[in-house]
Amino acid sequence: VQLQASGGGLVQAGGSLRLSCVASGRTFSSRTVGWFRQAPGKEREFVATIRWNSGSTYYADSVKGRFTISRDNAKNTVFLQMTSLKPEDTAVYYCAGAEYVSPTYANERLYDLWGQGTQVTVSS
Repeated sequence: VQLQASGGGLVQAGGSLRLSCVASGRTFSSRTVGWFRQAPGKEREFVATIRWNSGSTYYADSVKGRFTISRDNAKNTVFLQMTSLKPEDTAVYYCAGAEYVSPTYANERLYDLWGQGTQVTVSS
């Protein structure tokens, strides 16, 4: 199984983007699918995650109320709808899959399957 992230781009502050993460090879087997991001010179950080079966979602405080993670079972795809974007949201965004459901969903060590990343740039 491979993850393919797409949808990044250049947008002005206040704008919106929708990222997609498609699982190819076979049906999405990950129980937890998350989005992380890494800005230049910074460590990779948790953004949002969704539990595939229940649909439960969790967000970093920095994006709560602005970003929405969702899934489309039929399309084997996870989305990250980003609104009210800020320059500090500029980063490479990665989707990741984990076999397990865990309260440590914000820890990247839980995830064993990673996409290649998509660049999001927010201009001021």
